[in-house]
Amino acid sequence: MTLWELFVAAILGIVEGLTEYAPVSSTGHMIIVDDLWLKSSGLMSEEAANSFKVVIQLGSILAVAIVFKDRILNLLGLKKNITNDQKQGHKLSIAQIAVGLVPAAVLGFLFEDYIDEYLFSVKTVAFGLIAGAILMLFADWVNKRKAATDTLDRISYKQAIGVGLFQCLALWPGFSRSGSTISGGVILGLNHRAAADFTFIMAMPIMMGASFLSLVKHWDSLSSDIMPFFIVGFVFAFVVALFVVRFFLKLINKIKLVPFAIYRIILGVILLLIMM
Repeated sequence: MTLWELFVAAILGIVEGLTEYAPVSSTGHMIIVDDLWLKSSGLMSEEAANSFKVVIQLGSILAVAIVFKDRILNLLGLKKNITNDQKQGHKLSIAQIAVGLVPAAVLGFLFEDYIDEYLFSVKTVAFGLIAGAILMLFADWVNKRKAATDTLDRISYKQAIGVGLFQCLALWPGFSRSGSTISGGVILGLNHRAAADFTFIMAMPIMMGASFLSLVKHWDSLSSDIMPFFIVGFVFAFVVALFVVRFFLKLINKIKLVPFAIYRIILGVILLLIMM
């Protein structure tokens, strides 16, 4: 394993950490990197590349688990009354997270093969980036015109189910899980921070499950000689995601979704021009 290869692993980990929880589509960015560089470079086999993407995604998942550790312990009943709303009898429940997970989980299971075969390309990612940006701009427009639920513990079951339905849009690579669910939450009456909190917590179980299943599927592609590459990517994805999630949550109520939408439109147009 050369220094250059380890540098590549670090860059890919940084890309994953920057994009996994920002509403810009980490899957879309990794498909772009994969199609335009990683596979064509001959650095590793397609199977190994798929395993690597799973490993660095686990780094990002660990980061968000640390950021929300108190909330996770609270959901599991291991920590009580961590917010003023909970002291007043309001509390996010595991059941609300579960109903939010069901729609995308069912559709993902039913259409997994179709999605893998027909939607994992740079061109479909470009259209997904632009379509998701339009939804985000619409969400910000709606947010200016209606009162918003401002804390995670005051989310209703109706809002949880609605956000889960919006998450189905993220099955289209490039649309972005956080982009679709935060936008959906805002449209349904949450403020940006509450929508982001719910998005990140809801994403953990489904992402972790999907990652472990994918890792088992590609287990035979792992070998000791590429372990340093995987470890470096994991560490960089974890560290960068830890910073990005904390920074994003502090600023999202102020900056809204417009800056991310503009970036997505620019990137989507550039990709379409490249594909012409």
